[in-house]
Amino acid sequence: MTPPDPRWRHADAPDSASGGVATLAPEACTDTQQVDHRPGDPASGVSFGAFLLYGLLGAAFGLVLVQSQVVSWFRIVEMFRFESFHMYGVIGSAVATAALGVWAIQKLGLTTASGEPIRIAPKAWGDSRVPGARYWMGGTVFGLGWALLGACPGPLVALLGGGISVMLVALVAALAGTWSYALLRDRLPH
Repeated sequence: MTPPDPRWRHADAPDSASGGVATLAPEACTDTQQVDHRPGDPASGVSFGAFLLYGLLGAAFGLVLVQSQVVSWFRIVEMFRFESFHMYGVIGSAVATAALGVWAIQKLGLTTASGEPIRIAPKAWGDSRVPGARYWMGGTVFGLGWALLGACPGPLVALLGGGISVMLVALVAALAGTWSYALLRDRLPH
């Protein structure tokens, strides 16, 4: 078994000092060697050209989201009412493509643009009485928010770019929710 990378720590990682489960601050769960990238700064390991490429890829992804109608409120309502296969086909294709990509990353030992190995941490089931409760509870809350808003976090920027300015409220709310979770993470059950 490969020893864990000391740069990566997780809230469920055993705490060698206490012998129990460590509860770490959110910043302890990130790869601190990858977050300090500044565009155009050669010392940070990512060139300005790479950031420009990422921006163009993101814009292309947003265009695909709009053209495939997956950001359409009507398509999302169709999905939740089981009235159309459209969204299930798109999501199923995305899952299959992601699975193929992850397989290729692991099989070929691909690296990041700055040459660091790409490691995908295994899912932790948590220490709740119901295994995997964090996933189905989080997924349920996510789905409820998706159904109420008519958009998940991914397409928010694409919808803004498409002229749906009211989504700025949703984007600000999503950022506030993310910030609140990071602030309260140590006090929440996992």
